[in-house]
Amino acid sequence: MQKGDFNGTILDYLKSKPQYFDTLVKIINYAGMANVFQNEEITFFAPADSSLRNTYVACNGILNQLGRPPITRFQQIKPSVWRKHYQDIYLRGKSLTDFPQIDFSNIAAYPGQIYNSYDDLIMNVGAIYSAGGGVPYAGYRQLVISYIPSPSSARDYQTWTTAFVSSVNIKPTNGYVHVLRYPTHYFGFDPGKFLETAIIAGIDN
Repeated sequence: MQKGDFNGTILDYLKSKPQYFDTLVKIINYAGMANVFQNEEITFFAPADSSLRNTYVACNGILNQLGRPPITRFQQIKPSVWRKHYQDIYLRGKSLTDFPQIDFSNIAAYPGQIYNSYDDLIMNVGAIYSAGGGVPYAGYRQLVISYIPSPSSARDYQTWTTAFVSSVNIKPTNGYVHVLRYPTHYFGFDPGKFLETAIIAGIDN
């Protein structure tokens, strides 16, 4: 996992990796959120552009079943929708680097930690400790973030949607970036929920 200081803001860091975040940065500007990533102190769980493509594919499958045109450009989705779902994946403050342990096979003992996203979405963040040399919890740590769909099921991990982090503790000047593992992640965690928000706001052709 990559980690380290970056001499620039979170937005500068994302711009410095166009192979991963080119569309992500364009949507940040389109949604009117550049100031957040440039000036506010946040901890951002960054999805790569491939996560956006995965989301389009999933959404277009649903739209096809509904007999509606596909999404081919991010500009078809209202800025307010992008803004809402970006706010779901960053936390207030820039000191969140050492997250508690989580073990999905022993959640009572190692539950991770519940956080509220910037948009007050309930999330769980924790570090999975692998076995090192056959010793439990002594090996490699894997950071995970989980979307919790309902406050009533906040401790029922079987209802969570979990994304793994591939690069941790990248430290720009105004916070931290944790890059989500892009092949297996959907933007907004739940493409059906993302599409529902987009449809309610109105999708342009």
